[in-house]
Amino acid sequence: MAGPPEEPRDRYIELIKGALQFSLWPQPPRPVASFELLWATPARSLALRLLRLASRLLETKGLLIAKDVRPDPERLEQGEVWPWPNYGETMIGPRRMDNLEHCVRSVIEEEVPGDLIETGVWRGGACIFMRAILAAYGVSDRTVFVADSFEGLPPPSPDTPEDDGSRFHEMKGLRIDLESVKENFRKYGLLDDQVVFLRGWFSDTLPVAPIEKIAVLRLDGDMYSSTMDSLENLHPKVSPGGFVIIDDYCLEPCRAAVTDYRKRHEIEDEMVRIDEAAVFWRRAA
Repeated sequence: MAGPPEEPRDRYIELIKGALQFSLWPQPPRPVASFELLWATPARSLALRLLRLASRLLETKGLLIAKDVRPDPERLEQGEVWPWPNYGETMIGPRRMDNLEHCVRSVIEEEVPGDLIETGVWRGGACIFMRAILAAYGVSDRTVFVADSFEGLPPPSPDTPEDDGSRFHEMKGLRIDLESVKENFRKYGLLDDQVVFLRGWFSDTLPVAPIEKIAVLRLDGDMYSSTMDSLENLHPKVSPGGFVIIDDYCLEPCRAAVTDYRKRHEIEDEMVRIDEAAVFWRRAA
């Protein structure tokens, strides 16, 4: 096993990465999540709803119902932390965090021009990590764009049948408001003028986003429509040597959007698997 990083810069990056994933501390018990209700059988759903009712009553007295969570280390490595963690600012897991670090370090060290952007940010952890790497390298001429509705995901549109049956818009745990994300940046000391928030649906914000060149493009929109909006508006701005990361390639609607876009634009850049959920490619020079 390799020893700890020697350079102060590397030590800082590792510390931030661990803190964002809440991997520096034991996982506390997890409060009962409404997420479970979405996937429960009818019989189990009734029991969970009663449990939620009891939980709400206890919350009025400052108490909560929680269960011990002992996730399998291999599942954590893959980023399989559903229901989402109550602690930490990201749920993408160690392999995807390592991939993001590799991509950002590469464009800095190889001087690939452009800014960094994630579309679909949840609590902002991946964007905070990108800003932290820029800070560690003393980079002051790149911006991290944080694109999200900050209201959760949209309901399926009749215009995109690939998203039929999607229930992401029902998940309250995905609705992280803008001020909460800003506060997460602030507590790491990374909320500054190198962070720009793009608030709204991707179809509205991305066509007019003030971005000329992109060095790292990270997509985490789950749905066909969100993925396609991101690719159509942002992929043409990715610099040669820049990276495109698809977080939700394991989901059929997202995978279909990537396949359709790459085929339509005859993109042959090699797609590399990161873990069971995500892939990335590097734009050819």
